[in-house]
Amino acid sequence: MELATFCALLLVSLASLTLLQKVLIPKKAHPQKPFLPGPKPWPIIGNLNLIGNLPHQSLHKLSQKYGPLMQLKFGSFPVVVASSADMAKLFLKTYDHVFASRPQLAAGKLTTYNYSNITWAPYGPYWRQGRRFCLNELFSSKRLDSYEYIRVEEMRRFMSRLFALSGKPVALKEKLTRATLSVISRTVLGKKYFSESETEESIVKLEEFQEMLDELFLLNGVFNIGDWIPWLKFLDLQGYEKRMKALKKRFDRFHDHVLDEHKAKRVGVVKDNVAKDMVDLLLELAENPDLEVKLSYDNVKGFIQDLLAAGTDSSASTVEWALSELLKNPNLIGKATEELDKVIGKTRWVSEKDLPQLPYIDAITKETLRKHPVAVLLAPHLALDDCDVGGGYRIRRGTTVFINAWSMGRDPSVWDAPEEFRPERFLAGKNKDVNVKGHCFELVPFGSGRRRCAGYSLALKLISSSLANLLHGFNWKLGGTDQRAEDLDMEELYGFATVRKFPLVAVMEPRLPAHLYDQP
Repeated sequence: MELATFCALLLVSLASLTLLQKVLIPKKAHPQKPFLPGPKPWPIIGNLNLIGNLPHQSLHKLSQKYGPLMQLKFGSFPVVVASSADMAKLFLKTYDHVFASRPQLAAGKLTTYNYSNITWAPYGPYWRQGRRFCLNELFSSKRLDSYEYIRVEEMRRFMSRLFALSGKPVALKEKLTRATLSVISRTVLGKKYFSESETEESIVKLEEFQEMLDELFLLNGVFNIGDWIPWLKFLDLQGYEKRMKALKKRFDRFHDHVLDEHKAKRVGVVKDNVAKDMVDLLLELAENPDLEVKLSYDNVKGFIQDLLAAGTDSSASTVEWALSELLKNPNLIGKATEELDKVIGKTRWVSEKDLPQLPYIDAITKETLRKHPVAVLLAPHLALDDCDVGGGYRIRRGTTVFINAWSMGRDPSVWDAPEEFRPERFLAGKNKDVNVKGHCFELVPFGSGRRRCAGYSLALKLISSSLANLLHGFNWKLGGTDQRAEDLDMEELYGFATVRKFPLVAVMEPRLPAHLYDQP
């Protein structure tokens, strides 16, 4: 049952319930600080009836009426939504310590091994320990540099596969996902655990694994009725929790296979100093007797799942959005290739060391993340205590806070002509020095503060390098023979990562010497 349908059915009985509520619930005698502005909630459902299929857009429209900081109720729970840079800074920096936890939603419990991953883990010793390990080990500059050869090899293979499809319409997201998943799988797991053809033997087929990741992102972003109206949880009216449990079983089979293989080779890894992947490092951590919080294998599975999912779909989706915007504005492709030809020439591919000398590519990446942030609503925060936020307003302990990054990217007080795709805004003018590292609150696609995405630096390497090489290696046009650039559909499909509703189909023609497309 869809959220809107459920809300419509409940509205029939709300008038009598409102009267009953007034009779049975006495008013508090002590004075209260005023609530933040926001729409008046209905009994039982609160403001869930105002949330459509694209929640970030629904909340954006409400913020235009009630302001950049507004209060709603989702079922039984208070919710605050921040829709401007100043309000985001309030929660992600000024009071970061108060809003550092996560609400305990069904997705975190059922799909991430009881809140075992960094994304959904509540604030506390377990999360702090995991965060330190991510920053100091998994995503340290030294560690990421040691995996650069993997990124180079898989990028070359990606370019070679596209070259073989020259002149043919290609659904780009599928190809991008295969490339990024190959990088992430080799980095995290040590090898590709998925097969790419019917003749290969593997624990999972590529298409099946992509389907699992798509389902994971969708289910981690849904507005599940049982999360907000607990007494209806057992009914699972939308069927989401049933799907979450089924998905966990599929991931369990995959993770058990990966961990069994890694446990079997553990002695060889330590004894022979074989290069370690991220699973090896996690297993070493789990065996550390000095850990503040001991790690179970379910905890390790949660980490693995976080690393695989976050690194794969977010990078592929961002590059697909970038090329979509460029194909709608083909004059921008000319500016990008002019820079690439000048800096790189036409005798080699773009390396990661070249990226600092490609400011226009960097500007395209930033502009894409402004208009199409990876998580349009950042992962929700939870108030650990009461907090006065100014203006006489207090946010109560237990309140869920959403940061609407999609809305912030369309704030006309920050961005000139926000609906237009203008990479040049990051090269000159008031937005010139804005970056995506979490310090500029007008652009926080990876979050900020304690809960900023730990792997954002790897994501940026994958996005920028993929985009630069795609533009350097090929000329691009839309796949439909009669499709005009201005008519390219840009509708969204909501999830934990918001993707194109209709995959981008494009035609590529090589623009470099043929020998460069040979696989290494």
